[in-house]
Amino acid sequence: MIKYSNSSAPRTSKPTCSRFIRRGSMLLLLGLSVTASADAALDQRIEQGRAIAADRNAGNCYSCHVVEGVELPGNSGPPLIEMSVRYPDRVDLKAQIADARVRNPETPMPPYGAHHILTDSELESLVDYIQSL
Repeated sequence: MIKYSNSSAPRTSKPTCSRFIRRGSMLLLLGLSVTASADAALDQRIEQGRAIAADRNAGNCYSCHVVEGVELPGNSGPPLIEMSVRYPDRVDLKAQIADARVRNPETPMPPYGAHHILTDSELESLVDYIQSL
């Protein structure tokens, strides 16, 4: 900082603490807004996945799998619980849904991706939903 003996001489200004706090607050709010927007988008994809899982003409997951809170689930497939622990990598879960025959050629599970039963976007939403279980 430059000091002058004359009080009318220009002074360099120091950034004030309040400027940093305001800037930090704005960045925090922006970050929260982006996070809230991403959370809302994920919630929407989860709801789309839930609808696909319940749709008898799409995923029809409940006809074979037990899912908590679903009435009259099937029991021929494994229960869909703790799925984010069982499939922490969403790529692996998507591959399993898309074509379970790769890991188990004798599986009764339809190859939803390989036979184009579900679109890639529908598979993504279904993965979001199943990982939320």
